[in-house]
Amino acid sequence: MAHTKASILKTLKEQNVKFLRLQFVDILGIVKNVELPSGQFEKALDGEMMFDGSSIEGFTRIEESDMLLHPDLNTFLIFPQFSQEESPRGKVARLICDVHLPDGTPFDGDPRWVLKNQIERARKKGYELFAGPEPEFFIFERSPEGDPTTITHDRAGYFDLAPIDKGERLRREITTALLELGFEIEASHHEVSPGQHEIDFRYAGALQTADNIATFKFVVKRVALEHGLHASFMPKPVAGASGSGMHCHLSLFKNGKNVFFDENAEHQLSATALHFIGGLLEHASSMVAITNPLVNSYKRLIAGFEAPVNIAWSTSNRSALVRIPARRGVGTRAEMRMPDPSCNPYLALAVMIAAGLDGIENEIVPPPAIQRNIYHMTVREKRKHRIRELPGDLNLALDELEKSELMREALGEHAFEKFLEAKRAEWHDYSQVVHPWELERYLANI
Repeated sequence: MAHTKASILKTLKEQNVKFLRLQFVDILGIVKNVELPSGQFEKALDGEMMFDGSSIEGFTRIEESDMLLHPDLNTFLIFPQFSQEESPRGKVARLICDVHLPDGTPFDGDPRWVLKNQIERARKKGYELFAGPEPEFFIFERSPEGDPTTITHDRAGYFDLAPIDKGERLRREITTALLELGFEIEASHHEVSPGQHEIDFRYAGALQTADNIATFKFVVKRVALEHGLHASFMPKPVAGASGSGMHCHLSLFKNGKNVFFDENAEHQLSATALHFIGGLLEHASSMVAITNPLVNSYKRLIAGFEAPVNIAWSTSNRSALVRIPARRGVGTRAEMRMPDPSCNPYLALAVMIAAGLDGIENEIVPPPAIQRNIYHMTVREKRKHRIRELPGDLNLALDELEKSELMREALGEHAFEKFLEAKRAEWHDYSQVVHPWELERYLANI
């Protein structure tokens, strides 16, 4: 049932909601919000709340700063009571907003608007994309002062149980909170590295999935905080351990039918599926700066830690960038293994849709599927199978992004330029820092 202004106001009153958060994300995917008391609820639901866009990363200049928050009523939810101290003050609800200019038109630098444009592009061709993410994260202890550390709370490994996995109870509480918010949780388990976890929720349309990822990250961090712990979606917080990815399962439907499935084709994959895969592979290097946007992201994307560095696809092994899980029929899908959970989910899904659609439009045929472990292949063998590698660091990834007309078109001029500007500055800052590894390696010997 779709929400209306009247139904939301009624629920807010009946549930004793005292505060309403209007939520949006900046160009980097950081969730921002304005929290309003009950006297401002009607004004907020009418989309009349204004904020200073010049203060938000990647938005706009001081001389054109005023912006409106236009709530998507279908994103309304009431947060669970995370702690008893909040109870006497009443409940807190939230709405995810689109960012509009003062004249009411959408702001083209709003990441949610960028994704909506690509969804509309697919819709005009009769397609609807569904995405199912697998976000991984670490749980760390906090120092006596409350600061995050990289000390893990367990020594468990993949699928381990308590008492080895001390995060079992925490995962259960996170799952319970998500279920209260309407998530359909499919599985939760300990991941490969100590302190690393994964909770998978059901696939949905691209926009709802991006909204869900933003909500998921908030809930994980908040529940961890309630237990005096710190949840991190940093891709590679611990050297020598597997990093955190966010594999995205992508499927394309037309008239209610999964167009990736063809019972009579090789691997039972349709020409549409192959062309979509071809587009993902063709544009992988140019979109990796969006799907893996941190300096730290490229310390996960190295061989030997189950992270994809090879631009190839497979129906069996996990060393390829794109894997086709075994299920067929309505469940036929492509698993994009490159993204990590630090990405802006709206921009990441937008560029993946753009790449896949470009593959369909231009009938890009991918190289044959690679069923071997690519990590064990020689350079000559990779060249023979037309296997390229992803850029090795953020700076190289930004170079590839900057050269791509498709990425510029998919993101729009404003978001494209502002993202590049912010990430070039990040690389510049990183490049100027003398790191402990350098001192340990060179100080005494040079």
